[in-house]
Amino acid sequence: MNVKTSRPPPALAEARLAALYRERRLELIRLAVLLVGDRETAEDVVQDVFARLHGRDPGVLTLAYVRTCVLNGSRSVLRRRAVALRRTERARGAVESAEAAALLGESRREVLDALRRLPGRQREALVLRFYLDLPEAEIARTMRVRQSTVRSTTARALARLNRELGGNA
Repeated sequence: MNVKTSRPPPALAEARLAALYRERRLELIRLAVLLVGDRETAEDVVQDVFARLHGRDPGVLTLAYVRTCVLNGSRSVLRRRAVALRRTERARGAVESAEAAALLGESRREVLDALRRLPGRQREALVLRFYLDLPEAEIARTMRVRQSTVRSTTARALARLNRELGGNA
């Protein structure tokens, strides 16, 4: 008698992944844009995540897991960029496209520039908290840190942004 494991059919995983992609793709791209700084790279990160998740067990295909994958993919992009910048010794600072510059108001651009200058973990905490409006517990799971780390990291990031943007705090 053959005993088979009770693994869900591949069609279920594909359907769940397709539904996640349809429902949350734009949200995930926006998350990646805030982390990596440009839409094209953000789209690539999200596309790579979904490609890697194809064929996975449907049990792991939750929004929280996919967010974590996007966060990790964004981190990888930023690490590769840093290595490339060190190797070529290029000047820092990305030049925005004319279209992006036209779409962003000056104050919003200043905030995004200040956000990009934050250390990675602080930037990630702020994006997850204020852009995705996630609770501390979810942020902690996504970043794989404790909730107290999320609170202190967020507080330091906000204080630094306030100083950089000329706040009176």
